[in-house]
Amino acid sequence: MQAEIITIGDELLIGQVVDTNSAYMAAKLSEWGIPLYQITSVHDDAKHIKQALSNALENVDIILCTGGLGPTKDDITKQTFCAFFDTPLIEDLQVKAHIETLYAARPNVLNRLTATQWLVPKDCTIIENTVGTAPIMWFEKNNKIVVAMPGVPSEMKAAMEHGVGDRLRHLAGREVIIHRTWLVRGLPESALAILIEPWEDALPDYMHLAYLPKEGTIRLRLTARSNQQNESILTQEVEDQLAHLLPLIQNYFIGIEDTLN
Repeated sequence: MQAEIITIGDELLIGQVVDTNSAYMAAKLSEWGIPLYQITSVHDDAKHIKQALSNALENVDIILCTGGLGPTKDDITKQTFCAFFDTPLIEDLQVKAHIETLYAARPNVLNRLTATQWLVPKDCTIIENTVGTAPIMWFEKNNKIVVAMPGVPSEMKAAMEHGVGDRLRHLAGREVIIHRTWLVRGLPESALAILIEPWEDALPDYMHLAYLPKEGTIRLRLTARSNQQNESILTQEVEDQLAHLLPLIQNYFIGIEDTLN
């Protein structure tokens, strides 16, 4: 099982907005044992969005999309998804009631554009957006999952923490993914690689070491992935590997960086 993230919006591709959504979703997917295949950013363009969806469906089982779900003309994600999945828009009374309650104190916000927010694709599961008006859309096609969430970070995070996250956390086929990062200072990256080469070469094939240099410090991140072992066993294996590494780098080791899982 693998996932892809697709972020939608011209603002991402002209550098006007920094894509923090992808980093957050990637961390959550790793925490839940769902490896991320890649992250794709596309314009607010129907052809571009459809092509990204088609490509992703060839490679992964889960696609998480954010952006383009607002009520204005530049937000075309919902209509594009309807065309892609060949399904019409219908009125959802539960979404309508939620939006009317949300704006009860500001009735002037309820206008003809706001009303488009309770039009949803017929052939999808609607997940309530607890902090905004754009409903979250969960599609399933050929045993694959495509989710469309708002691009507003607070709304995306609420969806990932609850409605969407609750479903993803309990999918079958997830892996155990563990990351541990050690901080090293005082020698070049190449010298460090030579120093620990015998240890690195002996790592099992389900463990991978990454070198992440930054401002004089090298972050050594050990990642372990397995669908054959439970979390406690894999965690112990990682700790054992790091115990073997420490004597090799003890003169340069400065600390452990907190990482998810």
